[in-house]
Amino acid sequence: TSCLRRIGSLGNRARPACEFGGRGCSKCMPHYIFILSKLSHFVDLLLVFSVSVYVCVLLILCHSRSTDPSMMMSSLAFGQAGRLYSLSLPSPDREQVALVDGIGLRTRTQLRRLTILHRPHFQIQTTKFEVRAGVGNTFGNLFRVTTFGESHGGGVGCIIDGCPPRLPLTEAEMQIELDRRKPGQSRITTPRKESDTCTILSGVADGLTLGTPIAVFVPNTDQRGGDYREMAAAYRPSHADATYDFKYGVRAVQGGGRSSARETIGRVAAGAVAKKVLKLIASTEVLAFVSRVHGVELPEGSIDHDKLTMEQIESNIVRCPDPVVAERMIEAIDAVRVKGDSVGGVVTCIARGVPRGLGSPVFDKLEAELAKALMSLPATKGFEVGSGFAGTLMTGSQHNDEFYMDESGNIRTRTNRSGGIQGGISNGETIVMNIAFKPTSTITTIQKTVTRERQETELRARGRHDPCVVPRAVPMVEAMVALVLVDQLLQQYAQCQLLPVDSVLQGSDTAAAEPTHV
Repeated sequence: TSCLRRIGSLGNRARPACEFGGRGCSKCMPHYIFILSKLSHFVDLLLVFSVSVYVCVLLILCHSRSTDPSMMMSSLAFGQAGRLYSLSLPSPDREQVALVDGIGLRTRTQLRRLTILHRPHFQIQTTKFEVRAGVGNTFGNLFRVTTFGESHGGGVGCIIDGCPPRLPLTEAEMQIELDRRKPGQSRITTPRKESDTCTILSGVADGLTLGTPIAVFVPNTDQRGGDYREMAAAYRPSHADATYDFKYGVRAVQGGGRSSARETIGRVAAGAVAKKVLKLIASTEVLAFVSRVHGVELPEGSIDHDKLTMEQIESNIVRCPDPVVAERMIEAIDAVRVKGDSVGGVVTCIARGVPRGLGSPVFDKLEAELAKALMSLPATKGFEVGSGFAGTLMTGSQHNDEFYMDESGNIRTRTNRSGGIQGGISNGETIVMNIAFKPTSTITTIQKTVTRERQETELRARGRHDPCVVPRAVPMVEAMVALVLVDQLLQQYAQCQLLPVDSVLQGSDTAAAEPTHV
Protein backbone atom coordinates (compact mmCIF):
# COMPACT_ATOMS: atom_id res chain seq x y z
CA THR A 1 0.00 0.00 0.00
CA SER A 2 2.94 2.31 -0.07
CA CYS A 3 5.26 3.48 -2.77
CA LEU A 4 8.90 2.58 -2.98
CA ARG A 5 10.70 3.25 0.22
CA ARG A 6 13.72 4.79 -1.28
CA ILE A 7 14.02 6.33 -4.71
CA GLY A 8 17.34 7.67 -5.90
CA SER A 9 17.58 10.13 -8.71
CA LEU A 10 20.45 9.85 -11.26
CA GLY A 11 23.13 12.25 -10.34
CA ASN A 12 21.28 13.28 -7.18
CA ARG A 13 21.91 10.75 -4.37
CA ALA A 14 21.00 13.31 -1.70
CA ARG A 15 17.36 13.31 -2.73
CA PRO A 16 15.20 12.18 0.30
CA ALA A 17 12.94 9.17 0.33
CA CYS A 18 9.22 9.69 0.04
CA GLU A 19 6.06 7.88 1.13
CA PHE A 20 2.89 7.49 -0.96
CA GLY A 21 1.37 10.93 -1.12
CA GLY A 22 4.54 12.55 0.16
CA ARG A 23 6.26 15.57 -1.21
CA GLY A 24 8.57 13.55 -3.49
CA CYS A 25 5.76 11.62 -5.33
CA SER A 26 4.52 14.66 -7.14
CA LYS A 27 7.85 14.78 -8.96
CA CYS A 28 8.92 11.14 -9.39
CA MET A 29 5.66 9.22 -9.94
CA PRO A 30 4.96 10.53 -13.48
CA HIS A 31 8.29 9.12 -14.62
CA TYR A 32 7.56 5.66 -13.24
CA ILE A 33 4.05 5.63 -14.65
CA PHE A 34 5.49 6.41 -18.12
CA ILE A 35 8.10 3.64 -17.84
CA LEU A 36 5.55 1.07 -16.69
CA SER A 37 3.17 1.93 -19.56
CA LYS A 38 5.93 1.44 -22.14
CA LEU A 39 6.96 -1.86 -20.57
CA SER A 40 3.34 -3.07 -20.67
CA HIS A 41 3.06 -2.13 -24.36
CA PHE A 42 6.26 -4.04 -25.18
CA VAL A 43 4.99 -7.17 -23.40
CA ASP A 44 1.74 -6.99 -25.40
CA LEU A 45 3.63 -6.79 -28.70
CA LEU A 46 5.87 -9.70 -27.72
CA LEU A 47 2.83 -11.81 -26.86
CA VAL A 48 1.12 -11.05 -30.19
CA PHE A 49 4.28 -11.88 -32.13
CA SER A 50 4.72 -15.19 -30.31
CA VAL A 51 1.14 -16.23 -31.02
CA SER A 52 1.50 -15.30 -34.70
CA VAL A 53 4.65 -17.38 -35.10
CA TYR A 54 3.01 -20.32 -33.38
CA VAL A 55 -0.04 -20.16 -35.67
CA CYS A 56 2.14 -19.95 -38.82
CA VAL A 57 4.16 -22.99 -37.78
CA LEU A 58 0.96 -24.96 -37.19
CA LEU A 59 -0.41 -23.99 -40.62
CA ILE A 60 2.79 -25.01 -42.38
CA LEU A 61 2.92 -28.36 -40.62
CA CYS A 62 -0.72 -29.10 -41.38
CA HIS A 63 -0.36 -28.12 -45.02
CA SER A 64 2.80 -30.20 -45.56
CA ARG A 65 1.11 -33.30 -44.15
CA SER A 66 -1.90 -32.92 -46.45
CA THR A 67 0.12 -32.23 -49.64
CA ASP A 68 0.70 -35.07 -52.06
CA PRO A 69 4.46 -35.62 -52.67
CA SER A 70 3.97 -35.50 -56.44
CA MET A 71 2.68 -31.95 -56.12
CA MET A 72 5.92 -30.83 -54.49
CA MET A 73 7.24 -29.95 -57.94
CA SER A 74 10.92 -29.21 -58.27
CA SER A 75 12.38 -26.40 -60.31
CA LEU A 76 13.57 -28.98 -62.79
CA ALA A 77 15.42 -27.72 -65.87
CA PHE A 78 15.16 -29.46 -69.23
CA GLY A 79 17.97 -27.77 -71.16
CA GLN A 80 16.77 -24.54 -72.75
CA ALA A 81 13.25 -25.87 -73.13
CA GLY A 82 12.15 -24.57 -69.75
CA ARG A 83 11.34 -25.80 -66.25
CA LEU A 84 8.94 -28.13 -64.53
CA TYR A 85 5.84 -26.56 -63.02
CA SER A 86 2.64 -27.90 -61.48
CA LEU A 87 -0.84 -27.23 -62.73
CA SER A 88 -4.03 -28.16 -60.89
CA LEU A 89 -6.44 -29.28 -63.58
CA PRO A 90 -10.23 -28.90 -63.20
CA SER A 91 -10.84 -32.62 -62.81
CA PRO A 92 -12.81 -34.18 -59.92
CA ASP A 93 -9.91 -36.28 -58.66
CA ARG A 94 -7.25 -33.73 -59.56
CA GLU A 95 -5.10 -36.61 -60.79
CA GLN A 96 -3.19 -34.70 -63.43
CA VAL A 97 -0.67 -31.94 -63.56
CA ALA A 98 0.98 -30.39 -66.59
CA LEU A 99 4.56 -30.23 -67.67
CA VAL A 100 4.80 -27.03 -69.63
CA ASP A 101 7.20 -25.78 -72.37
CA GLY A 102 6.42 -28.30 -75.06
CA ILE A 103 6.78 -31.48 -73.00
CA GLY A 104 3.05 -32.22 -72.84
CA LEU A 105 0.67 -33.56 -70.20
CA ARG A 106 1.98 -36.08 -67.72
CA THR A 107 0.26 -38.11 -65.02
CA ARG A 108 1.24 -37.85 -61.39
CA THR A 109 3.04 -41.18 -61.61
CA GLN A 110 5.18 -39.96 -64.50
CA LEU A 111 5.92 -36.68 -62.77
CA ARG A 112 6.89 -38.48 -59.57
CA ARG A 113 9.34 -40.56 -61.60
CA LEU A 114 10.79 -37.43 -63.22
CA THR A 115 11.26 -35.64 -59.91
CA ILE A 116 12.95 -38.67 -58.40
CA LEU A 117 15.36 -39.06 -61.32
CA HIS A 118 16.18 -35.35 -61.59
CA ARG A 119 15.67 -34.05 -58.06
CA PRO A 120 17.66 -30.88 -57.29
CA HIS A 121 18.97 -29.89 -53.88
CA PHE A 122 15.80 -27.98 -53.04
CA GLN A 123 12.12 -28.18 -53.91
CA ILE A 124 9.61 -25.50 -54.74
CA GLN A 125 5.90 -25.99 -54.24
CA THR A 126 3.52 -24.10 -56.52
CA THR A 127 -0.13 -24.30 -57.44
CA LYS A 128 -0.06 -21.70 -60.20
CA PHE A 129 -0.12 -22.37 -63.93
CA GLU A 130 3.17 -20.89 -65.14
CA VAL A 131 4.43 -20.85 -68.73
CA ARG A 132 8.03 -19.99 -69.47
CA ALA A 133 8.68 -18.60 -72.95
CA GLY A 134 11.64 -19.55 -75.08
CA VAL A 135 10.61 -22.81 -76.72
CA GLY A 136 11.90 -22.02 -80.20
CA ASN A 137 8.99 -20.22 -81.87
CA THR A 138 10.18 -16.62 -81.39
CA PHE A 139 13.20 -14.93 -82.96
CA GLY A 140 14.81 -11.57 -82.26
CA ASN A 141 15.36 -9.19 -79.34
CA LEU A 142 13.88 -5.80 -80.23
CA PHE A 143 12.37 -6.76 -83.58
CA ARG A 144 10.68 -9.99 -82.53
CA VAL A 145 8.93 -12.51 -84.78
CA THR A 146 6.81 -15.45 -83.63
CA THR A 147 5.60 -17.93 -86.25
CA PHE A 148 2.66 -20.32 -85.88
CA GLY A 149 0.80 -23.03 -87.76
CA GLU A 150 1.36 -26.46 -89.31
CA SER A 151 1.53 -27.68 -92.89
CA HIS A 152 -1.97 -29.18 -92.97
CA GLY A 153 -3.64 -27.08 -90.29
CA GLY A 154 -6.00 -24.19 -90.84
CA GLY A 155 -3.19 -21.84 -91.78
CA VAL A 156 0.18 -20.37 -90.93
CA GLY A 157 1.45 -16.90 -90.11
CA CYS A 158 3.42 -14.72 -87.75
CA ILE A 159 3.29 -12.02 -85.10
CA ILE A 160 5.75 -9.16 -85.62
CA ASP A 161 6.49 -7.16 -82.47
CA GLY A 162 8.81 -4.18 -82.24
CA CYS A 163 8.26 -2.74 -85.71
CA PRO A 164 8.73 1.05 -85.67
CA PRO A 165 5.48 3.04 -85.99
CA ARG A 166 4.50 5.11 -89.04
CA LEU A 167 6.20 2.73 -91.51
CA PRO A 168 4.21 2.55 -94.78
CA LEU A 169 3.16 -1.08 -95.20
CA THR A 170 0.62 -2.96 -97.33
CA GLU A 171 -0.32 -6.58 -97.88
CA ALA A 172 0.77 -6.24 -101.49
CA GLU A 173 4.37 -5.58 -100.40
CA MET A 174 4.37 -8.74 -98.30
CA GLN A 175 2.74 -10.69 -101.13
CA ILE A 176 5.64 -9.97 -103.48
CA GLU A 177 8.01 -11.85 -101.17
CA LEU A 178 5.51 -14.62 -100.42
CA ASP A 179 4.97 -15.25 -104.14
CA ARG A 180 8.70 -15.88 -104.50
CA ARG A 181 8.58 -18.75 -101.97
CA LYS A 182 5.13 -20.23 -102.67
CA PRO A 183 4.89 -23.81 -104.03
CA GLY A 184 3.94 -24.77 -107.56
CA GLN A 185 6.10 -22.14 -109.26
CA SER A 186 7.68 -24.49 -111.80
CA ARG A 187 8.40 -28.11 -112.60
CA ILE A 188 11.44 -28.12 -110.28
CA THR A 189 9.39 -27.22 -107.19
CA THR A 190 6.64 -29.04 -105.30
CA PRO A 191 3.40 -29.32 -107.31
CA ARG A 192 1.30 -28.32 -104.30
CA LYS A 193 -0.88 -25.38 -105.35
CA GLU A 194 -1.19 -22.65 -102.76
CA SER A 195 -1.82 -18.97 -103.46
CA ASP A 196 -0.28 -18.06 -100.08
CA THR A 197 -2.43 -14.94 -99.97
CA CYS A 198 -1.66 -13.00 -96.80
CA THR A 199 -3.95 -10.95 -94.61
CA ILE A 200 -2.75 -8.38 -92.09
CA LEU A 201 -5.00 -8.74 -89.05
CA SER A 202 -3.55 -6.08 -86.76
CA GLY A 203 -0.84 -3.50 -86.27
CA VAL A 204 -1.52 -1.51 -89.45
CA ALA A 205 -4.07 1.26 -90.04
CA ASP A 206 -4.47 3.51 -93.08
CA GLY A 207 -1.35 2.00 -94.61
CA LEU A 208 0.93 2.81 -91.65
CA THR A 209 2.29 0.58 -88.90
CA LEU A 210 1.04 1.47 -85.43
CA GLY A 211 4.02 0.28 -83.40
CA THR A 212 1.82 -2.50 -82.02
CA PRO A 213 2.07 -6.24 -82.88
CA ILE A 214 1.46 -6.98 -86.56
CA ALA A 215 -0.44 -10.23 -87.08
CA VAL A 216 -0.22 -11.87 -90.52
CA PHE A 217 -2.27 -14.92 -91.54
CA VAL A 218 -2.06 -17.19 -94.61
CA PRO A 219 -4.66 -19.98 -94.96
CA ASN A 220 -3.82 -23.51 -96.10
CA THR A 221 -6.07 -24.47 -99.02
CA ASP A 222 -4.51 -27.50 -100.79
CA GLN A 223 -4.03 -30.19 -98.15
CA ARG A 224 -3.89 -33.91 -98.96
CA GLY A 225 -3.71 -35.63 -95.62
CA GLY A 226 -4.22 -39.07 -97.18
CA ASP A 227 -0.77 -38.90 -98.78
CA TYR A 228 0.77 -39.34 -95.34
CA ARG A 229 -0.86 -42.59 -94.19
CA GLU A 230 2.39 -44.55 -94.45
CA MET A 231 4.32 -41.86 -92.55
CA ALA A 232 1.89 -42.09 -89.64
CA ALA A 233 3.38 -45.47 -88.75
CA ALA A 234 6.89 -45.39 -90.24
CA TYR A 235 9.55 -42.71 -89.86
CA ARG A 236 10.93 -41.01 -92.96
CA PRO A 237 14.74 -41.34 -92.92
CA SER A 238 16.56 -38.05 -92.12
CA HIS A 239 13.24 -36.29 -91.49
CA ALA A 240 11.99 -34.78 -88.23
CA ASP A 241 9.33 -37.49 -87.74
CA ALA A 242 11.34 -39.56 -85.28
CA THR A 243 12.87 -36.68 -83.31
CA TYR A 244 9.49 -34.99 -82.84
CA ASP A 245 8.22 -38.23 -81.33
CA PHE A 246 11.36 -38.50 -79.18
CA LYS A 247 10.79 -35.00 -77.82
CA TYR A 248 7.02 -34.53 -77.61
CA GLY A 249 5.55 -38.02 -77.77
CA VAL A 250 3.11 -36.72 -80.37
CA ARG A 251 3.37 -35.07 -83.80
CA ALA A 252 1.32 -33.72 -86.68
CA VAL A 253 1.75 -36.43 -89.30
CA GLN A 254 0.18 -34.68 -92.29
CA GLY A 255 2.76 -32.61 -94.13
CA GLY A 256 5.27 -32.83 -91.32
CA GLY A 257 3.48 -30.27 -89.12
CA ARG A 258 5.84 -27.59 -87.82
CA SER A 259 8.85 -29.21 -89.51
CA SER A 260 7.33 -28.42 -92.90
CA ALA A 261 8.77 -25.56 -94.94
CA ARG A 262 5.32 -23.93 -94.81
CA GLU A 263 6.37 -22.62 -91.41
CA THR A 264 8.73 -20.26 -93.26
CA ILE A 265 5.78 -18.28 -94.63
CA GLY A 266 5.75 -16.29 -91.39
CA ARG A 267 9.48 -15.66 -91.68
CA VAL A 268 9.21 -14.38 -95.26
CA ALA A 269 6.26 -12.11 -94.39
CA ALA A 270 8.22 -10.64 -91.45
CA GLY A 271 11.31 -10.41 -93.63
CA ALA A 272 9.42 -8.19 -96.06
CA VAL A 273 8.84 -5.71 -93.23
CA ALA A 274 12.47 -5.95 -92.10
CA LYS A 275 13.71 -5.33 -95.66
CA LYS A 276 11.63 -2.17 -95.88
CA VAL A 277 12.91 -0.83 -92.55
CA LEU A 278 16.52 -1.49 -93.61
CA LYS A 279 16.01 0.20 -96.96
CA LEU A 280 14.38 3.32 -95.53
CA ILE A 281 16.65 3.79 -92.52
CA ALA A 282 20.05 2.56 -93.71
CA SER A 283 19.73 2.01 -97.50
CA THR A 284 20.66 -1.63 -96.87
CA GLU A 285 19.79 -4.23 -99.52
CA VAL A 286 19.71 -8.01 -99.04
CA LEU A 287 19.94 -10.34 -102.06
CA ALA A 288 20.37 -14.11 -102.32
CA PHE A 289 20.88 -16.48 -105.22
CA VAL A 290 21.60 -20.14 -105.94
CA SER A 291 25.32 -20.72 -106.38
CA ARG A 292 25.34 -24.54 -106.46
CA VAL A 293 22.98 -27.40 -107.24
CA HIS A 294 24.47 -30.82 -106.57
CA GLY A 295 27.65 -30.85 -108.70
CA VAL A 296 26.88 -27.73 -110.75
CA GLU A 297 28.48 -24.62 -109.30
CA LEU A 298 28.93 -20.98 -110.22
CA PRO A 299 32.61 -20.19 -110.86
CA GLU A 300 34.14 -18.21 -108.02
CA GLY A 301 34.17 -14.48 -108.75
CA SER A 302 31.81 -14.77 -111.72
CA ILE A 303 29.14 -12.61 -110.03
CA ASP A 304 29.84 -8.95 -109.26
CA HIS A 305 28.19 -8.46 -105.86
CA ASP A 306 28.17 -4.68 -106.25
CA LYS A 307 26.17 -4.82 -109.48
CA LEU A 308 23.92 -7.82 -108.84
CA THR A 309 20.20 -7.09 -109.28
CA MET A 310 16.96 -8.79 -108.31
CA GLU A 311 16.03 -9.00 -111.99
CA GLN A 312 19.11 -11.14 -112.70
CA ILE A 313 18.21 -13.51 -109.88
CA GLU A 314 14.55 -13.85 -110.87
CA SER A 315 15.31 -14.31 -114.59
CA ASN A 316 15.08 -18.13 -114.36
CA ILE A 317 13.28 -20.77 -112.29
CA VAL A 318 16.38 -21.87 -110.37
CA ARG A 319 17.30 -18.30 -109.32
CA CYS A 320 20.89 -18.38 -110.51
CA PRO A 321 22.09 -15.03 -111.97
CA ASP A 322 24.22 -16.76 -114.62
CA PRO A 323 21.82 -18.04 -117.33
CA VAL A 324 24.25 -20.64 -118.70
CA VAL A 325 24.97 -22.19 -115.31
CA ALA A 326 21.26 -21.92 -114.45
CA GLU A 327 20.34 -24.24 -117.35
CA ARG A 328 22.83 -26.84 -116.14
CA MET A 329 21.37 -26.60 -112.63
CA ILE A 330 17.85 -27.14 -113.96
CA GLU A 331 19.01 -30.22 -115.89
CA ALA A 332 20.57 -31.63 -112.71
CA ILE A 333 17.30 -31.20 -110.81
CA ASP A 334 15.24 -32.73 -113.62
CA ALA A 335 17.53 -35.77 -113.71
CA VAL A 336 16.74 -36.73 -110.11
CA ARG A 337 13.12 -35.51 -110.17
CA VAL A 338 12.02 -38.12 -112.69
CA LYS A 339 13.64 -40.82 -110.54
CA GLY A 340 11.80 -39.79 -107.40
CA ASP A 341 15.05 -38.64 -105.80
CA SER A 342 16.36 -35.25 -104.64
CA VAL A 343 19.51 -33.12 -104.51
CA GLY A 344 20.84 -30.29 -102.35
CA GLY A 345 22.73 -27.10 -103.04
CA VAL A 346 24.12 -23.80 -101.79
CA VAL A 347 22.49 -20.38 -101.52
CA THR A 348 24.77 -17.34 -101.45
CA CYS A 349 23.47 -14.21 -99.74
CA ILE A 350 24.91 -10.69 -99.80
CA ALA A 351 23.95 -7.65 -97.73
CA ARG A 352 25.03 -4.34 -99.26
CA GLY A 353 25.15 -1.00 -97.52
CA VAL A 354 25.16 -2.50 -94.02
CA PRO A 355 25.97 0.24 -91.45
CA ARG A 356 29.22 -0.15 -89.58
CA GLY A 357 29.03 -1.09 -85.94
CA LEU A 358 26.26 -3.72 -86.02
CA GLY A 359 26.83 -6.71 -83.75
CA SER A 360 28.35 -7.11 -80.31
CA PRO A 361 31.54 -8.76 -79.02
CA VAL A 362 31.78 -12.25 -77.55
CA PHE A 363 28.44 -14.12 -77.53
CA ASP A 364 26.33 -11.85 -79.75
CA LYS A 365 28.70 -11.46 -82.66
CA LEU A 366 26.99 -10.56 -85.90
CA GLU A 367 28.11 -13.71 -87.69
CA ALA A 368 26.92 -15.79 -84.74
CA GLU A 369 23.46 -14.22 -84.95
CA LEU A 370 23.37 -14.76 -88.71
CA ALA A 371 24.48 -18.37 -88.32
CA LYS A 372 21.74 -19.08 -85.80
CA ALA A 373 19.10 -17.46 -87.99
CA LEU A 374 20.09 -19.23 -91.19
CA MET A 375 20.71 -22.61 -89.59
CA SER A 376 17.19 -22.47 -88.19
CA LEU A 377 15.79 -22.80 -91.73
CA PRO A 378 14.60 -26.28 -92.76
CA ALA A 379 17.18 -28.53 -94.46
CA THR A 380 20.21 -26.31 -93.67
CA LYS A 381 23.45 -28.13 -92.94
CA GLY A 382 26.19 -25.54 -93.22
CA PHE A 383 27.00 -21.83 -92.92
CA GLU A 384 30.06 -19.77 -93.72
CA VAL A 385 30.83 -16.07 -93.92
CA GLY A 386 33.56 -14.46 -96.01
CA SER A 387 36.31 -16.92 -96.91
CA GLY A 388 34.70 -19.57 -94.68
CA PHE A 389 36.42 -22.94 -94.64
CA ALA A 390 38.60 -21.96 -97.60
CA GLY A 391 40.31 -19.47 -95.31
CA THR A 392 41.92 -22.35 -93.44
CA LEU A 393 44.10 -23.01 -96.51
CA MET A 394 45.58 -19.48 -96.45
CA THR A 395 48.29 -17.86 -94.39
CA GLY A 396 47.65 -14.73 -92.35
CA SER A 397 49.41 -12.54 -94.89
CA GLN A 398 47.18 -13.96 -97.62
CA HIS A 399 43.94 -13.75 -95.66
CA ASN A 400 44.17 -10.32 -94.00
CA ASP A 401 42.10 -7.49 -95.49
CA GLU A 402 44.32 -4.43 -95.67
CA PHE A 403 42.80 -1.01 -94.93
CA TYR A 404 42.96 2.10 -97.11
CA MET A 405 41.24 5.50 -97.40
CA ASP A 406 38.87 5.88 -100.35
CA GLU A 407 38.24 9.08 -102.31
CA SER A 408 35.47 10.09 -99.89
CA GLY A 409 37.74 9.80 -96.85
CA ASN A 410 36.16 6.57 -95.59
CA ILE A 411 38.09 3.64 -94.15
CA ARG A 412 37.72 0.64 -96.47
CA THR A 413 39.36 -2.76 -97.04
CA ARG A 414 41.09 -3.70 -100.28
CA THR A 415 39.78 -7.28 -100.09
CA ASN A 416 36.78 -8.77 -98.32
CA ARG A 417 37.84 -12.18 -97.05
CA SER A 418 36.33 -11.24 -93.68
CA GLY A 419 32.95 -11.10 -95.39
CA GLY A 420 32.07 -7.64 -94.03
CA ILE A 421 32.41 -8.67 -90.37
CA GLN A 422 35.45 -8.31 -88.11
CA GLY A 423 35.48 -9.01 -84.39
CA GLY A 424 31.78 -9.83 -84.59
CA ILE A 425 30.95 -6.28 -85.78
CA SER A 426 30.11 -5.08 -89.29
CA ASN A 427 32.85 -3.02 -90.94
CA GLY A 428 30.78 -1.44 -93.72
CA GLU A 429 31.84 -3.84 -96.49
CA THR A 430 29.38 -6.18 -98.18
CA ILE A 431 28.45 -9.12 -95.96
CA VAL A 432 28.83 -12.37 -97.93
CA MET A 433 27.45 -15.70 -96.69
CA ASN A 434 27.00 -19.23 -98.04
CA ILE A 435 24.29 -21.55 -96.72
CA ALA A 436 24.28 -25.28 -97.52
CA PHE A 437 20.98 -27.17 -97.94
CA LYS A 438 20.76 -30.94 -97.87
CA PRO A 439 18.70 -32.98 -100.37
CA THR A 440 14.99 -33.11 -99.59
CA SER A 441 14.37 -35.93 -97.09
CA THR A 442 11.02 -37.10 -98.48
CA ILE A 443 11.63 -39.12 -101.67
CA THR A 444 9.56 -41.76 -103.47
CA THR A 445 12.28 -44.41 -103.68
CA ILE A 446 12.05 -47.36 -101.27
CA GLN A 447 14.07 -46.90 -98.06
CA LYS A 448 14.59 -48.99 -94.94
CA THR A 449 13.20 -47.55 -91.70
CA VAL A 450 11.38 -48.46 -88.49
CA THR A 451 7.84 -47.92 -87.23
CA ARG A 452 6.68 -46.11 -84.12
CA GLU A 453 6.26 -49.58 -82.59
CA ARG A 454 10.00 -50.20 -83.16
CA GLN A 455 9.55 -52.69 -86.01
CA GLU A 456 11.89 -52.61 -89.01
CA THR A 457 10.14 -52.03 -92.32
CA GLU A 458 10.42 -50.37 -95.73
CA LEU A 459 8.86 -47.10 -96.79
CA ARG A 460 8.01 -45.52 -100.12
CA ALA A 461 6.97 -41.98 -99.19
CA ARG A 462 4.21 -40.21 -101.04
CA GLY A 463 3.15 -36.58 -101.13
CA ARG A 464 4.26 -33.48 -103.00
CA HIS A 465 7.80 -32.32 -102.31
CA ASP A 466 10.58 -30.25 -103.85
CA PRO A 467 13.23 -32.31 -105.67
CA CYS A 468 15.62 -29.49 -104.66
CA VAL A 469 14.83 -26.90 -101.99
CA VAL A 470 17.36 -24.22 -102.91
CA PRO A 471 15.34 -22.29 -105.56
CA ARG A 472 12.53 -21.64 -103.05
CA ALA A 473 14.99 -21.18 -100.17
CA VAL A 474 16.33 -17.94 -101.70
CA PRO A 475 13.60 -15.64 -100.26
CA MET A 476 13.76 -17.51 -96.96
CA VAL A 477 17.49 -16.78 -96.65
CA GLU A 478 16.96 -13.13 -97.51
CA ALA A 479 14.21 -12.87 -94.89
CA MET A 480 16.32 -14.31 -92.06
CA VAL A 481 19.31 -12.10 -92.88
CA ALA A 482 17.04 -9.03 -92.98
CA LEU A 483 15.51 -9.96 -89.61
CA VAL A 484 18.96 -10.22 -88.01
CA LEU A 485 20.16 -6.92 -89.48
CA VAL A 486 17.07 -4.90 -88.53
CA ASP A 487 17.21 -6.29 -84.98
CA GLN A 488 20.89 -5.36 -84.74
CA LEU A 489 20.17 -1.92 -86.20
CA LEU A 490 17.59 -1.20 -83.50
CA GLN A 491 20.01 -2.41 -80.82
CA GLN A 492 22.74 -0.16 -82.24
CA TYR A 493 20.48 2.90 -81.94
CA ALA A 494 19.40 1.88 -78.44
CA GLN A 495 22.94 1.46 -77.11
CA CYS A 496 25.29 3.62 -79.16
CA GLN A 497 23.23 6.42 -80.71
CA LEU A 498 21.50 7.94 -77.69
CA LEU A 499 24.43 10.14 -76.67
CA PRO A 500 26.44 12.39 -79.03
CA VAL A 501 28.71 10.25 -81.22
CA ASP A 502 32.41 10.70 -81.81
CA SER A 503 32.50 12.58 -85.12
CA VAL A 504 35.84 11.03 -86.08
CA LEU A 505 35.33 7.39 -85.03
CA GLN A 506 31.54 7.19 -85.33
CA GLY A 507 30.87 9.53 -88.21
CA SER A 508 28.33 8.80 -90.92
CA ASP A 509 30.69 6.25 -92.47
CA THR A 510 31.24 4.29 -89.24
CA ALA A 511 27.86 4.20 -87.55
CA ALA A 512 24.26 3.56 -88.45
CA ALA A 513 22.99 6.14 -90.88
CA GLU A 514 20.55 8.81 -89.80
CA PRO A 515 16.98 7.54 -90.07
CA THR A 516 14.82 8.62 -92.96
CA HIS A 517 11.62 10.26 -91.79
CA VAL A 518 8.61 8.66 -93.42
